[in-house]
Amino acid sequence: MATAAEPTPHDVSTSLKYYAPKGDEAPFQYVLDPPAGTPKDNLGWDTRPAVIHDVRGSEDAVSLDTTGFQFVRHASAERDFRDEERITTVYYSEVEALLKRETGAKRVVVFGHTIRRNYADSPEENASGVQGPAEAVHVDQTFDASVARVHRHLGAEAARLLQSRVRIVNVWRPIEHAVAHKPLALADWRTLDVARDLVSVRLIYPDRVGALFAVRHNPALRWHFLNGQTPDEVALIKIYDSDVDKARLAPHTAFLDETSPASAPKRQSVEVRALVFDDE
Repeated sequence: MATAAEPTPHDVSTSLKYYAPKGDEAPFQYVLDPPAGTPKDNLGWDTRPAVIHDVRGSEDAVSLDTTGFQFVRHASAERDFRDEERITTVYYSEVEALLKRETGAKRVVVFGHTIRRNYADSPEENASGVQGPAEAVHVDQTFDASVARVHRHLGAEAARLLQSRVRIVNVWRPIEHAVAHKPLALADWRTLDVARDLVSVRLIYPDRVGALFAVRHNPALRWHFLNGQTPDEVALIKIYDSDVDKARLAPHTAFLDETSPASAPKRQSVEVRALVFDDE
């Protein structure tokens, strides 16, 4: 994938924010404002040093089924991602075709997307609805929540589809310019201790309860990123896989790269979330 015009590979020393327990209650987080007198979450944080290894020039060393993530070239007809209708029609269709091509799936169901732009440096300073980079190590769904997603979006077809392989894959793309500040770090599934490292966190919505995985610090975790990732370079991030003999997920987080030029624009990105089925 690398060419002479692309950035020189380099690893980055930084720090990452992992889960730490806070209080005695099981971990929870309100997606919107909590009831009066209730904290938004009870999550503590454990910040630790980490080295993020650049895969630029060796992209073939990672893949969805071995490490839990991969990078692919894919030019989109959508460039600025400001028209919601075009995103949910033109871009969703592109994502479906891309995932079928890369995974061999017979059916892809996109169930949402997130745009990250125009954010402040502190989450507390962001206006309502503005989302900045997610700066804590996490996985978007737990195993049980992933199965519940199939039931939620496929209804009467869910039981049949769950008899074959089911995956959830996020498709993550920079918008407008190459990533300099707050790039995306992805952990190699093979270095994860599933029973020890993953912590289920209840996600409380106004009408339902979901769950994500927070991640405890583990010095064995090996982290990767694609230096200078451009809008035509897409990260495929596995969130769930029913096949227990493959990589089942990839913890991920934004991170601070202090080597980035101060004059570089802030990161903008779009991530699309999709259910990926081996059955029709």
